[in-house]
Amino acid sequence: MSSLPQEKPNNFSDKGVTTFFNNYYSKKLTFPTNQVDAVIAFFEKRGFDKTAAISVGTTLLQQAKLDNINVFKLLDTLKGLNEIQLSAVVTEVLNYNRPKTSTLGYKRPATAEKFEKRNIVA
Repeated sequence: MSSLPQEKPNNFSDKGVTTFFNNYYSKKLTFPTNQVDAVIAFFEKRGFDKTAAISVGTTLLQQAKLDNINVFKLLDTLKGLNEIQLSAVVTEVLNYNRPKTSTLGYKRPATAEKFEKRNIVA
C-alpha cells in the first residue's frame, strides 16, 4: 500500500458543460477537403515532411480564414517564392500564431559593411 492519496475518478455528470466552457473562447473552423489537400500537397512538394506540412498547412488555413483570404490565391502567391523566402514567410505566420514567449527564428546573413576594413600592404 502507498501512503499517497488515491486519485479520484473523473465521473462528472456535467461533462458536456465542462467541455463547452473549456472551448468557450476557441472558435471552431472547418475547411473544404480540396483546400486542405492542396495546402498539404503544396508544402510536401517543397520538401516539408508530412507532419510539418500538416502543421504548417493547418496554421496557414486558419490564418487565411481569419483574414478572409482565398487559400488558392495565397498558394499562388507563395509559389513565386524560393526556399529561403518561403521559410521566412512560414516562420512569420507560425510566430504570429504562437505565444509571444515562444518564437521561432532563423539566421540571416550579415549584409552590413564594417568600417574597420583596411588595405594592408606587406
